[in-house]
Amino acid sequence: MTTDSLNPRSWLYPTPRGLYCEPGDFYVDPAVAVNRAVITHGHGDHARPGHRNALATPETLAIMRARFQDMPDTAQQPLKYGESVRVGCIEVSLVPAGHILGSAQVVLEHRGQRIVVSGDYKRRPDATCPPFEPVPCDVFITEATFALPVFHHPPDMVEIGKLLRSLETFPERTHLVGVYALGKCQRVIRLLRAAGYDKRIWLHGALASLCTLYQQHGIDLGDIALVSDAILETFRGAIVLCPPSAISDRWTRRFNEPIPAMASGWMGVRARARQRGAELPLIISDHADWSELCMTLKDVGAPKVWVTHGREEALVHMARSIGIEAEALHLAGREEDEGET
Repeated sequence: MTTDSLNPRSWLYPTPRGLYCEPGDFYVDPAVAVNRAVITHGHGDHARPGHRNALATPETLAIMRARFQDMPDTAQQPLKYGESVRVGCIEVSLVPAGHILGSAQVVLEHRGQRIVVSGDYKRRPDATCPPFEPVPCDVFITEATFALPVFHHPPDMVEIGKLLRSLETFPERTHLVGVYALGKCQRVIRLLRAAGYDKRIWLHGALASLCTLYQQHGIDLGDIALVSDAILETFRGAIVLCPPSAISDRWTRRFNEPIPAMASGWMGVRARARQRGAELPLIISDHADWSELCMTLKDVGAPKVWVTHGREEALVHMARSIGIEAEALHLAGREEDEGET
């Protein structure tokens, strides 16, 4: 597939603003506002406000409109999965990344070369978004959030089982689960429903608008309600979802002997769980773990891999050990955010 005479770094490369595609004159997930941006998904370290033009899936654009007040000033170009559009000299298409609602890998084709920018992704099933689709390519740009061999996330239903068993053991206590508002909240709700939990799930007000957006896009969350709307509710034996920061807030005083939990891939690290005050750590991640990252490199079959956003060194070493030409791609604005994991 590769055109040997064309160096992929000659037309797609990192800059202080982000990953720049020169023949298309656009950035992928830029760290600052730019003239033209292609956005992989709606999390804040990938989707920024203020772009003059933004191309993304319809769902990601809806998320950005919900989060950014200045989106009416942005020319929005929706591109559905599987469709393609020509931007300058580049053929651009989007395929599912399996990360959150609307998340996409950006497929760039230029002069016989294909580069895939994965954004953030995971490989296990998620009822809130389409599954990751491996795309054969010449260069695969992969995240590396959990790119160390120690990271092997347990099955999601095993972790949800911990929460449900704790409910059975402490039926009078409120279970507070810290979740990121976009993606993790809705996924935990769907996992609970899949495990047979059909009772009302209570929400902190900060989670409400994005849950409504998911419902508007056909994601059934079942019986949910805002804590602020409850009048006589005691919350004994209830599950309450809230932002991680709310677990240590005075807001929790209204609950009965609350058990603080936290849903994140980092909950497999005891120090992180203690730091978050999680009495019940739930290892539920929206990113690929080590084995899934390694599997993905084999699935896409790219002879070149660029690694970013996390622990690049270990994945670069692994890729080189199986004959892949791999290197770290240091991008601006990719700080670690535990809330999105």
